[in-house]
Amino acid sequence: MARRATKTNGATGNGHALAGHVKDLKLAREGRMRIEWADRHMPVLSAIRARFAKQRPLKGMRVGACLHVTTETANLMRTLKAGGAEVALCGSNPLSTQDDVAAALVAHYGIPTYAIKGEDHRTYYQHIVSCIETRPHVTMDDGCDLVTVLHTKMKSYLRDVVAGTEETSTGVTRLRAMAATKVLKYPVIAINDADTKHLFDNRYGTGQSTMDGVLRCTNMLVAGSTVVIAGYGWCGRGVATRAKGLGATVLVTEIDPVRALEAAMDGFQVVSMADAAPRGDLFITLTGNKSVLRREHFAAMKDGAIVANSGHFNVEIDIPALERMSTGKRTVRQYVEEYRMHGGRRIYLLGEGRLINLAAAEGHPAMVMDMSFANQALSVEFLKKKARSLKKDVFTVPKAIDREVARLKLRSMDIGIDTLTGEQEKYMRTWSEGT
Repeated sequence: MARRATKTNGATGNGHALAGHVKDLKLAREGRMRIEWADRHMPVLSAIRARFAKQRPLKGMRVGACLHVTTETANLMRTLKAGGAEVALCGSNPLSTQDDVAAALVAHYGIPTYAIKGEDHRTYYQHIVSCIETRPHVTMDDGCDLVTVLHTKMKSYLRDVVAGTEETSTGVTRLRAMAATKVLKYPVIAINDADTKHLFDNRYGTGQSTMDGVLRCTNMLVAGSTVVIAGYGWCGRGVATRAKGLGATVLVTEIDPVRALEAAMDGFQVVSMADAAPRGDLFITLTGNKSVLRREHFAAMKDGAIVANSGHFNVEIDIPALERMSTGKRTVRQYVEEYRMHGGRRIYLLGEGRLINLAAAEGHPAMVMDMSFANQALSVEFLKKKARSLKKDVFTVPKAIDREVARLKLRSMDIGIDTLTGEQEKYMRTWSEGT
């Protein structure tokens, strides 16, 4: 039974007023310990938080965030609050919330949080509405759901919003479509486009956490199996690399000829999904598109095939088609549903087709989210100063922020790099000017 945290001053005994909707405040102590553990592995964000606490650059700003409610996200929320912002958080996926973290954010850090793991569709959108009702000046999204609700059902709240950020490639795609049709009402920074985000978070974070989620679900032996990776973007190549490292034969499917060529030159077998379907033991979709695995593929799969998704939404696997084709289903392990086909074949769906790395595991390691969320924090600081001078469009993270995040990360790893001499700088400047 979910416990609603009401706005009662001093309810935690530490002076915080409580606001939000979480599963159980009794989980808060455990959540706080896990947040502190993650913080130990997020030195860049910690350094930014220390500066924010001194300078308070976000004072007077309200931030409404729709993100995966995890330990790493909690440390981002703490950083924004340290900078002087009023922060409210809701979950961006019904299965990704860590209930102890949500409880700790409310009880120990005084951050209004609206998220419960496994919440139904109605509650999920009710939580987004609650976040919007805090009247944010800046939105922070992971998949564009908050922005979509704001632009379609809660337009009156748009007058308070000056800018936003978006964490994922899926969300950035949706926002660029909105900007192209002139319906986007404020500027948004695409965090995913930062080199210190997609080159590391998408590749190393998704690669490791996706395989972690699959293994927690199934305890399968990857070595000797055939793993099919749908999509060879930065997320897909990360998972393909990790699966190969665990001893799998990896097949890659793509629609982009350049990415397909790259996958082939990286040593993977590139095939069509029609060719991969009867061969795969494990299928993982990472495309951002819909119906990547569909009826004709299910019909060709071998008995015992496992299907999972690590793209943003649960539409990459055509679950309704799988439901119609099956003669029955049952839950055989946590997050594992067995669909029985005509003739006795079985297909196993993991995590209801949602992000497997967050539905069944803990998402990306804190060490890599450190850079992603450092970009978020510094971009919000940038927007505090510059938002009103920006067009209603989607912008990349300023290169100065991207480089600063990399510099701070290198320093935390005790890595030093070279710098150009004065003569070298002059040479490069002359060369670039073509004189």
